[in-house]
Amino acid sequence: MEGGGGTLSEIHQSAKKLLLRSRDGLERLERLEYSATAGTGADTELSFAVKKDITQIQSLCVEMERLWRSITAKPQRDLWKRKVEQIAEEAESLRASLDKYNLRHQKRMREANERAELLERANGDSAHVLRIFDEEAQAVHSVRASARELENANAIGEAILSSIHGQRERLKSAHRKALDILNTVGISNSVLRLIERRNRVDQWIKYAGMLLTLIFLFAFVFWRH
Repeated sequence: MEGGGGTLSEIHQSAKKLLLRSRDGLERLERLEYSATAGTGADTELSFAVKKDITQIQSLCVEMERLWRSITAKPQRDLWKRKVEQIAEEAESLRASLDKYNLRHQKRMREANERAELLERANGDSAHVLRIFDEEAQAVHSVRASARELENANAIGEAILSSIHGQRERLKSAHRKALDILNTVGISNSVLRLIERRNRVDQWIKYAGMLLTLIFLFAFVFWRH
């Protein structure tokens, strides 16, 4: 133990050095508490070192109390009593500050762990939600694809119906034209028959006229003779 086995003055000097180092270490811990390096392990090592120094100071105080009680002169004994009590009070104050720091540190670590768990759970929930969104997106895509296929089928059906309607109109037109042609052919046949009949009549008239002319000529010749 540092300062162990020395005189009261030597032990007191060692205790004061440890107090200064402990106070400096505690101040560094408080600065690290709100810095970016908090929780990296350096603060834990420093906290352990400060706690070790404070424990050593308290051990030195026990040793110094044993020594000042052995002083026979009352004024000197009272003086060392106050010095040792002052060292002990400062050590106790440093221990209380260190305990408060450790409580805050433990609270921060617990909150950090809780945040990490919440974040991990949130990431898991997010993955689940994203999976649900993906499934819904696939379902919507399938519905849209089916709707497009129905629209295409409907368009094809409309095109077929339109084509059939057009063919029907063309058939009606062709039917009317055929009827017109047939009617025209029927009229033409009637006219041809009339013309043929007229030609035959004209031929009969011609032949009859020729025959009558011949008869008249024969009659005239016969009458002259």
